[in-house]
Amino acid sequence: MLAGMRPLRGIVMAAGTGSRLAPVTLGVSKHLLPVYDKPMVFYPLSVLMLAGVRDVLLITTKDDLPAYQRVLGQGDHLGMDIRYAIQQQPGGIAEAFHIGRDFIGSDPVSLVLGDNIFYGHAFTPMLQKARATNTGATLFAHAVHDPRRFGVVSFDADGAVQGLVEKPQNPASQYAVTGLYFFSADVVDVAVSIAPSARGEREIIDVLEVYRQQGRLQAQLLGRGFTWLDAGTPDSLLEASMFVQAVEHRQGMKIACLEEIAWNAGWINAQTLLTRLDQLRGTPYGRYLDCVLNGQGGGGQST
Repeated sequence: MLAGMRPLRGIVMAAGTGSRLAPVTLGVSKHLLPVYDKPMVFYPLSVLMLAGVRDVLLITTKDDLPAYQRVLGQGDHLGMDIRYAIQQQPGGIAEAFHIGRDFIGSDPVSLVLGDNIFYGHAFTPMLQKARATNTGATLFAHAVHDPRRFGVVSFDADGAVQGLVEKPQNPASQYAVTGLYFFSADVVDVAVSIAPSARGEREIIDVLEVYRQQGRLQAQLLGRGFTWLDAGTPDSLLEASMFVQAVEHRQGMKIACLEEIAWNAGWINAQTLLTRLDQLRGTPYGRYLDCVLNGQGGGGQST
């Protein structure tokens, strides 16, 4: 936990059918598909870790739960507490707050979607700024070429959030709402108060709209040079893998190396890292952990 800050809970939303990636996802959860050299879920989990989150709830389906438990366990190897919950059927992103009500308790919470990948300069300070503002909600927005495919946030002349529209035909801005959010603890009550949409799901944009109407919504803009990828289609999954490969090969550092982040945060000791290294010895990932253990890693700025 960062000094002077309240504990922050984290939720990774890794449910859903991954229908846009079928037939690949007929046998495996979308969020466990490889993005270059590691499972997709490592990337959003690394975001929570960079924000200082050590208590995480991963929401998935009943069928996929055992696979996540094999991959991540209880988080001991990361100095974390990872728990699991099941979404019985598609009910919208905002249903995460119903499912995670007891987990959230009276603490602020960050929610990240399991197929979102973030990479850019000074990302960690952005995350820490968002978690320090726990009296409302913070969304992360990124300029995109075709905002009609996304939820769009617009701003007034003073830079305050003015409007939120899901997949507008005539977008008021180029800024898409990404799958990363920070909320005060009352998000559970807010989520309960919203009605399901026409498709029968509780929409996250409706939760954000409540905070906007209350004057408690802020937006963190991810500027030029920042990369945000939604790896939910075959093309975007390939694009994400090629991006990660290019960065890692060029810089010699891994993106979303969970053990490296935990090591640099002081959450695990040398013996814990060595045990993990032994499990992965003989692989490129294991060799990288060996470099981390011997002080030759990338410094932990892994997303």
